[in-house]
Amino acid sequence: MHWADVIADEIIGKCDKPLISTGISPTGYIHVGSLREAITAEAVRSALESKGSDVRMIYLIDSFDPLRKRYEFLPGSFEEHVKKPICNIPCPCGEHKTYADHFIQPFLEAKDAIGVKCEIIWTHELYEQGKFAEMIDASFAKRDKVIEILTEVSQKEKNENYAPYTPLCPKCGKFVKQPDFDSYKFPYVSYKCEQCGHEGKADIRKADGKLTWRLEWPAKWKMFNVSAEPFGKDHAAAGGSYDTGLRIVKEIFGGNAPHPIPYEFVQLKGKGQMHKSTGSSVTGIDAISMTPPEVLTYTFLRVNPERHIDYDSEMGILDMADEYDRMESLFFDGGATEAEENAVRAYELSKHNRIPKKMPLHIPYRHLVNVVQMSDGIDGVLEILKRNGDFDNATDDDLARLNQRVCCVRFWLNGFAPDAVKFSVSKNMPSIKLSDDETAYLKSLITSLSASEWNAESIHQIVSETGKNSKIGMKGGFQALYKILINRTSGPRLGHFLATMKKDFVIQRLKEASA
Repeated sequence: MHWADVIADEIIGKCDKPLISTGISPTGYIHVGSLREAITAEAVRSALESKGSDVRMIYLIDSFDPLRKRYEFLPGSFEEHVKKPICNIPCPCGEHKTYADHFIQPFLEAKDAIGVKCEIIWTHELYEQGKFAEMIDASFAKRDKVIEILTEVSQKEKNENYAPYTPLCPKCGKFVKQPDFDSYKFPYVSYKCEQCGHEGKADIRKADGKLTWRLEWPAKWKMFNVSAEPFGKDHAAAGGSYDTGLRIVKEIFGGNAPHPIPYEFVQLKGKGQMHKSTGSSVTGIDAISMTPPEVLTYTFLRVNPERHIDYDSEMGILDMADEYDRMESLFFDGGATEAEENAVRAYELSKHNRIPKKMPLHIPYRHLVNVVQMSDGIDGVLEILKRNGDFDNATDDDLARLNQRVCCVRFWLNGFAPDAVKFSVSKNMPSIKLSDDETAYLKSLITSLSASEWNAESIHQIVSETGKNSKIGMKGGFQALYKILINRTSGPRLGHFLATMKKDFVIQRLKEASA
């Protein structure tokens, strides 16, 4: 049974209307690995939905978190915004409402593209609406108990001055280290800002301050009655924030902890860890731009959350697309082995319970990489595919899928693809010097190819047999053909490659090369 179904069955046994929660703090560029949390949550939501459960999912944007430091990608002027909530910091590019909006927008676009079905909630708005007031009040009233729990669970030295709540100074706009605990009387607590010296009172019913992370997380569980939540393995460590949250939500807030879904991190693999034009790490929007959404989702769902994922933005993209298409074929045609059943279920979950009525038309992804580099746009791609009968029976859905994949391939080629897969067909005969033996081989191909059926299998057989019977051999023959077509000594699989070109063009190039 797929892991999402196992979790869904456990949740159904505990509540009638489950609520799945997930979220992120958009303090900077959001790494592709952050998509794992959203995709994991969506898989559980989708599994619950497929079992008839009235499930809801929320996505919390921690927009009231402080900017902890000026990151290298920020201009020097942002030094003054350190310790301010990111919802109150200006957008770095000037095109978004706030700093938080700037960094979350690409991620939200990626979330929408992969079909994550959830309600977006901004944490700063919850503070503005007074939603945290009850929990903040309890944190002050039971501060000694909070300190006791944190000390016992984390096994760290007791901190008598631990502040469960940090006021926000209205003068400098920064969070104050801690309030005057003894002054608290609902709903106000006094403080003195250690940064600008301002003295004032924070109203816990407003966005005048916030709970620290160890209390804010369980406060959200209580607020929304969360049934299950995925989170990184660092939070699941012994004595970590989930362990402290277990006791805080029960003993301080009177609520229950959600079913935990800890997940391992995503590791960037290979040389393609950085976008070659921007120099930045692979982000969520990069991933969704160079990988068909359902393939990216499948990549995360095919393994248990507690296993790490190696994300290879180079050739790994092609491997995953091929594997996804193979699982799709097994879903429709059957024949999956016992070891493949969970992978086929991962395919099903990647479609969010919206499976096509019949199997989509498959164009091998590696073949599409070659076709895209031989055409200027979708019309050119279609012309090549139809030349070989690959798209004669395409439906509107097939065309939409093809167009999406073409866009992904182009993005990948322009930013992450290794140079070895890149090429361009020379419109004119390249200025190269061929040996007499190479010329003889190319000349001998003209008659046999002219009379041959123009398909990959026939072409491959002719160029291979002709090469074997020549002085340069099959390998030398292949190299000679690559030279006259793309001015390189290697390239795409030759039979398929030549079959995508017009027959007259290839014959004419052979004649020019052997003249």
